[in-house]
Amino acid sequence: MVVKKRVVRKGRRNKIRILAIGDPHGDLEKIKKIPVENVDLILIPGDLSKADIARKINFGRINGKESSDALKRKAFMEIYKSTFAVLRYLGKKAPVYYIWGDFDYSDKAVKKGIKDFGSSLPFFSKEFKKIDNVRAIRDKKVRFRGLSIGGLERFEDVNWVRDFRPDEFDKRMKVARKETKRAKKILGKFGKVDILLCHQPPFEVLDKVSNPVAPKRWNGKNAGSELILDYVKKKKPKYVFCGHIHEGKGMKKVGKTVVFNLGCCGWKVVEIE
Repeated sequence: MVVKKRVVRKGRRNKIRILAIGDPHGDLEKIKKIPVENVDLILIPGDLSKADIARKINFGRINGKESSDALKRKAFMEIYKSTFAVLRYLGKKAPVYYIWGDFDYSDKAVKKGIKDFGSSLPFFSKEFKKIDNVRAIRDKKVRFRGLSIGGLERFEDVNWVRDFRPDEFDKRMKVARKETKRAKKILGKFGKVDILLCHQPPFEVLDKVSNPVAPKRWNGKNAGSELILDYVKKKKPKYVFCGHIHEGKGMKKVGKTVVFNLGCCGWKVVEIE
């Protein structure tokens, strides 16, 4: 995997043009309508894949319905194929930095799927290595032409479990405490960055749920992360790019930090010197 960089002429200070694209969800038709020419870098805050089947399975589980292994495998393959269709297309236009969201699979998750389904599944990591010009910045701080970018992938936040009270509450809270502690440690290692790329929005910032397919008890609640909000207030990055809560799409300031919830396939170009 090779990430190409635009050549900068010596003695000339160039602005960096960054295109941030909201959760693609495998919708290549919409992605192809986004003007991707003349940008130096593309950022994606997770949920690259089409996950229509997986979403139905998840909401069904919330409402007490269980799905067959065959349907779960179909959901996995939908996610797998659509993820790489998006990355192959965008990687031909500019360097792509992305993180993972709710519907992206680690090798550990794939191994669990193989065990659960009793059949073979392709590993995402092997396919990622075949694609030039794309880079996962999962829980990493990287630099691009002097610009610092922190990529914080989706995590189960304690405040979300506390407020939304999903099924298997105690189990989910145990996971959330562990993942929130880990995310806090990662943000601590980031220190100050120019851009924070994260999946969920900061708490009470473009994060209110109003989704007809979500459980009714969730609507009207804030689904953002208190941990991310605390980081933004303390470290004051120039920009935060996020997604996750599609209906929260928009822009809002937290102090001097500009937060963009890019929704699903929304986009924004910013220039930074």
